Amino acid sequence: MTYTVIGSPTSRAMRVMWALEELGQDYQINPAYPATPEAKKYNPSGKIPALVVDDSVITESMAIVQFLADRHGALTKPAGTLERAEQDAHVHFLLDQMDSVLWTASKHTFVLPEEHRHRPVKDTARYEWAIAVERLEERLGDGPFLMGETFTVADILAAHCLSWAKAAKFEVASEGVAAYGKMCRARPGFRNALERAAALKAS
Repeated sequence: MTYTVIGSPTSRAMRVMWALEELGQDYQINPAYPATPEAKKYNPSGKIPALVVDDSVITESMAIVQFLADRHGALTKPAGTLERAEQDAHVHFLLDQMDSVLWTASKHTFVLPEEHRHRPVKDTARYEWAIAVERLEERLGDGPFLMGETFTVADILAAHCLSWAKAAKFEVASEGVAAYGKMCRARPGFRNALERAAALKAS
């Protein structure tokens, strides 16, 4: 099997790269930017990331990450179990209350045309983000990961959102959540993905 990640590593494509590194899978990177003709070859909407698996294309970052976890039997609880339902609940919480808030702020900062940006939305996003961080702290409980001792796809998503927040200058007021994000990003899988991204940028 061959994997090609479509999307710049500075985007949500990093989630896919991280998962592939954790799973020990070889992959290529096509660093297409969103809304470009290259991105639209794989997703008519122009959104990234996408994953080319042999002759098929999968879109949406967490659909890709979950597919990889299921296919390789790691980073996930088994489908049809209560543990998987709990894991999925974490993923949906993160997409709904963290990823979407950061994306809304990004759209009103640099994505949307200037005439459609509404600056006060960013203040609302920061308010919602602060609440989401508190909820994440509650979900972590005694940790160390969202599913206890097991690092899963939910942690990849959470840690990526926390990294995105840092770049966007969104505060992570909880010391526990900040430490959790730092711990996740210290994993060899994430460090290897960063090295791949840096090598690609330098080439």
